[in-house]
Amino acid sequence: MTNKVTVVDYGVGNLFSVRGAVEHLEADVIMGSKSDDICEADRLLLPGVGAFADAMDDMRQRGLIEPVLEFCKKGRPLLGICLGMQMLFERSEEFGNHEGIGLVEGAVVAIPDTGSDGSKHRIPHVGWNELVKSEGANWRGSILNGIDEMSSMYFVHSFMASPSDASHCLAECHYNGRAISAVIQKDNIMGCQFHPEKSAEPGLMIVKEFLSL
Repeated sequence: MTNKVTVVDYGVGNLFSVRGAVEHLEADVIMGSKSDDICEADRLLLPGVGAFADAMDDMRQRGLIEPVLEFCKKGRPLLGICLGMQMLFERSEEFGNHEGIGLVEGAVVAIPDTGSDGSKHRIPHVGWNELVKSEGANWRGSILNGIDEMSSMYFVHSFMASPSDASHCLAECHYNGRAISAVIQKDNIMGCQFHPEKSAEPGLMIVKEFLSL
């Protein structure tokens, strides 16, 4: 397992909890707020909470989008968490239509406010929910390696990622019959819609797998 990971610091996000989880696994954390921090990283964690448009504006103002794109071209691992995962996509429909980083084809869309049977449910989707393997997905060699299917993770979100290529979805959760993308991967680019740093031992196992890829 590598002993160094760079957390993208763009002024918002769940920085302290993510940093604490990585340090708990005895890895060194670098808070990357400049272009050189990103470009020279061994691996990147992109956290995020709040509104998509605000987070993307902060990334642009700090000049961090191009460094993230250049980093990924080198084939090094990147993990987005919650809003950080959504930012990896081409666009989001949250409060308008907003451009994302564009590393994964697809859009971020609203979670339907009714279940598959038409019954109303709470939005945002908050709380513990179980991971289900996506059709055709292989967790071996991914950040879900060693994770038991139906392991519970902690979610807090109102929007969900919709990858254009279904093979980029490794796991989903079911909310009142609605399938929600929970873990995505495209080559060296990965994302968790839930908060692994707040998901007890199974969540820490996912962070550990990321550090050992």
